[in-house]
This record gives sequence, C-alpha cells and structure tokens, in this order.
Amino acid sequence: MKKANLATKICLVCDRPFTWRKKWEKVWDEVKYCSNRCRGNRRENRKIQTLGK
Repeated sequence: MKKANLATKICLVCDRPFTWRKKWEKVWDEVKYCSNRCRGNRRENRKIQTLGK
C-alpha cells in the first residue's frame, strides 16, 4: 500500500493531520492524538480553551 492511500485523521490537540500506522491497526477508531506529546498536552489544551471562553 502506498503512503498516499493511507487513512488520515486530524489531531485533537495540534489540529495537524496524521496518517495510519501499522501499530494502530487494531485500535485505529480509538486513536485521537498524533503523538505522545499531544496526548500529554491534552489537559493543557483544555485549560486554554476554557480560559478563552
């Protein structure tokens, strides 16, 4: 399979697109973040959104 044909999603924290990876094969529907860094920053991102409202 060519990389251009892989599924993509948008990261909930950084709003950047990321592509399917073999290690996510069985849990692709549950993947929300592009990296461990974004997963760790999810709480920080919520605080910023809450303060802005």
